[in-house]
Amino acid sequence: MNGTPSSSSELTNYVAYLTPSTKHSRIGHLDLLESKIQPLSFSSGTFITSLYQVIEASREDGEQDGIIIPSGSPIAASSVTILPPISGRDVLAVGKNYADHAAEFNKSGYDSSDKVDIPTNPVIFTKRATSIIADGEEIYPHEGFTESLDYEGELGVIVGKTGFRVGEEDAWEFVWGYTIVNDVTARERQRDHKQFFIGKSADGFCPMGPIAVPAHRLPKVLRVQTHVNGEKRQDATTEDLIFSIPILIKTISEGQTLQPGDVIATGTPAGVGIGKTPPVFLQSGDVVEVSVTGLGTLRNKIASASSTNYTISRVQEEASSIPVTNLSKSCGGIGLSTINSKSLYYSHQGQSTGSPIVFVHGLGGTSEYYTPLTSALSLYQSHPLHLFDLEGHGLSPTSGLSQLSVSSFASDLSGVFSHAKITADSGATLIAHSMGCLVALTFALRNPSLVKNLILIGPPPSPLPEAACTNTHARATMVREKGMAAVVDAIASAGTSVKTKESNPLALAAVRMSLLSQEPEAYAKACSALAGATTKLDIEKLEARVLIVTGEEDKVSPPALCEKMGKVIKDCKVVVLNDVGHWHVFEDVEGVSKAVGGFLKA
Repeated sequence: MNGTPSSSSELTNYVAYLTPSTKHSRIGHLDLLESKIQPLSFSSGTFITSLYQVIEASREDGEQDGIIIPSGSPIAASSVTILPPISGRDVLAVGKNYADHAAEFNKSGYDSSDKVDIPTNPVIFTKRATSIIADGEEIYPHEGFTESLDYEGELGVIVGKTGFRVGEEDAWEFVWGYTIVNDVTARERQRDHKQFFIGKSADGFCPMGPIAVPAHRLPKVLRVQTHVNGEKRQDATTEDLIFSIPILIKTISEGQTLQPGDVIATGTPAGVGIGKTPPVFLQSGDVVEVSVTGLGTLRNKIASASSTNYTISRVQEEASSIPVTNLSKSCGGIGLSTINSKSLYYSHQGQSTGSPIVFVHGLGGTSEYYTPLTSALSLYQSHPLHLFDLEGHGLSPTSGLSQLSVSSFASDLSGVFSHAKITADSGATLIAHSMGCLVALTFALRNPSLVKNLILIGPPPSPLPEAACTNTHARATMVREKGMAAVVDAIASAGTSVKTKESNPLALAAVRMSLLSQEPEAYAKACSALAGATTKLDIEKLEARVLIVTGEEDKVSPPALCEKMGKVIKDCKVVVLNDVGHWHVFEDVEGVSKAVGGFLKA
């Protein structure tokens, strides 16, 4: 089992690790002899990211053949960060479950339980989830908390399915597999607090791993051995348990429901530090190795007294319950830029010098909206092009704590200008569509020296009429309740011209694809941002040259509105495209290109 596997059914030394490039958790098969990891996926190709997934996917007989397959080439175990094979829940643990250990513990002076050599019932306690660390991690010694640090090598049973009041005769059906646990203990805390929890649950007090293996892949009798600095201290088998694994499962499940992935540490053999005369406790630099048949060896070193408790930072990194929407599209943020103290998708295309063009898309769009335009005009050959996705759109995520508004989008646009090093001397052109026009106008009014040319494609009215605000809020509610499919037909139909719907299926499909690609919660937040645009923008104060492009059938930005805006703005030209609705670039890229190209050359 520990050599080169001959089939996927033998890839069952399940190890959890962080990928070097993305720092995402993965599950692989660890070759214990070669110290190499074979990454694993489901047969569909989907990466396996936790042992909980492996357990859930297992058949009743525990086999995963045909369900789990190799994925990619093996990697050196030393090139990745090894994680505990399973974590996230408190560990169920058993005290005094080997006769010789129960006797040595009773005689040690540290036993404050029932003070008998052989307990009449299983002694059950828990170890905090925050105490779990991986194979190879150092054990934080907690100087000042304990001066009696001790080890307890144990077999960990991993539950495979939900169970309540499981009979002893049926208990083996609920065992998925095994791992190794070191039940590190602060003996004086265990003694003084009467119950075991405080002395057993300190940060780092539950090393686990290095692997987890299905029960059917291992012998029925397993040997547990512990070495400290190379000296054998513990040696026993599961036949020596006072209370068998079936009895433990029966006992624990009598009043509580066992969950798939629960870990039961089954107790430790004789030979712990308090069993010696005088007691011998662990010191900084000591190396504890716990071995179990077929599970390899769990190795952990006791850290120095001045070391850092890494559990604190680990908990802080994992503690946020605030949802971050739209993050999965970038595989957790890969390729995103930090702009305005947030992660946004940004792309610099075209030239490195020359007058820059910055693009702002609209509600339900992405930076890709402008691809037909930039391609038709070959802008990448003559200008530096700066494109980005508004927060929550495209590849840009948005936090549940982030309240979106036209003003916040404008601040992000300011961040894009800074990120791109665009100054007042750059002669920048700003091109915007739909809601993006309100963003661009807000930015241009705040930063008049940064915008030389302003091109507004389908600008909404400012302020947004009350009816439009009400309808947009209603759309946000609908999307949150029923998803983008509930609104896409209405938006695509109302937003495109009769000609587009009748004879331009590609444009209509592009509109629908843009909308359906939006994450519902992020789109709803952006709807609320648009609905909140109730403050009139002083467009008469614009200093930039302005081009307004709209469609003859644009219901958001009707020609009459644009003509009115054109009369207010000092230097403004208005172009109305025939047979075009609100998705101008998709519906008539030639007409938009002609208007924009002529304006840029003027």
